[in-house]
Amino acid sequence: MTPVSSKLYTDDVSLLMVLIDTNPYFWSSMKNTAFTFSKFLSHVLAFLNSILLLNQMNQVVVIATGYNSCDYVFDSSSSSMQRAECLLEKLEDFVDKDESLSQEDSVDGVGFSLLSGSLSMALCYIQRVFRTGPLHPQPRILCLHGSPDGPGQYVAVMNAIFSAQRSMVPIDSCVIGSQHSAFLQQASYITGGVYLKPQVSDGLFQYLSTVCATDLYSRAFLQLPRPVGVDFRASCFCHKNTIDMGYICSVCLSIFCKHHKKCSTCGSQKLNSIAAQTRSQGGLIISSRKCY
Repeated sequence: MTPVSSKLYTDDVSLLMVLIDTNPYFWSSMKNTAFTFSKFLSHVLAFLNSILLLNQMNQVVVIATGYNSCDYVFDSSSSSMQRAECLLEKLEDFVDKDESLSQEDSVDGVGFSLLSGSLSMALCYIQRVFRTGPLHPQPRILCLHGSPDGPGQYVAVMNAIFSAQRSMVPIDSCVIGSQHSAFLQQASYITGGVYLKPQVSDGLFQYLSTVCATDLYSRAFLQLPRPVGVDFRASCFCHKNTIDMGYICSVCLSIFCKHHKKCSTCGSQKLNSIAAQTRSQGGLIISSRKCY
């Protein structure tokens, strides 16, 4: 396989996949902070324009992440989607369509956004760019997320993270709101991206332009923020709860909060399981014991 680095235009040409959390249930909870969705978009639009101005060969693709669906809403390489007004119109149409879908269609319920779906769409787009020709910009993903992690999406999110790691695509994370995201902490740590949680919401543009606008080549010469701690706990496959200690199937590595004689994922009949700490480095077990 041809190395990714040999296909680049230049070191400072970027393909930025931006994932915007449009969950109305999250943004309604932000009304008390006076940081509304429209104010959030004003910061994001200024940031996207700055990316396109840094290099005329830079490309920006925006994916809206709803609670029932996700969709492409902006592509700077498309002549029909180059205006900011087009992005706002597409976002408005997407939110209306997403709200009209039945709540039963969502993975975890109305409180969670479909992060796994938007990550998969971003990776699919990047793979399509890899296959278009011998030259391509250097891709990276930026998640602008605020909704809590959806436990039912744990496996899909982790698969997307390891796929991004294999493709050498960093995932930068900018978490808005009061709580951290364990999913995005792991995503940024495993893929070599930057995890950012702005302390002042009104300074979002300054945070993004200072940290997330930097191309991958220039990052080697800068001191970017490092996470103080990363939550590596996993979610059990049986109840979708975040656990510190669990039982791992020795065949398919499925995680359970209680001991089972039969794995519900692969159907293994083996009686022995492994009780292990789910806190690990990049998904690697750091301590374990056999239980019978």
